[in-house]
Amino acid sequence: MARKVVDEPSEEVVANAKIARDAKRGPFARLSLFFKQVIAELKKVVTPTRKELFSYTGVVLVFVVIMMAIVSGFDWVFALVVTYVFGTPS
Repeated sequence: MARKVVDEPSEEVVANAKIARDAKRGPFARLSLFFKQVIAELKKVVTPTRKELFSYTGVVLVFVVIMMAIVSGFDWVFALVVTYVFGTPS
């Protein structure tokens, strides 16, 4: 299972945001701050292990197959109802 990480901004990011809020910055400085914050957030990302990845993939595939069966069943039932109501074309 993936590590539990509390999603709180680091102190450095908060300090930079406060400085940016206090002082009016130009467009390039704001862009630079944005990229620094994006990189700081990307460092927090936890990638799943191989076992977790296969488990998640299996769950998604099973869910898709079940949904396909349900939709196919509804399609078949509605086709029977439409055929009953309007009859077969001659």
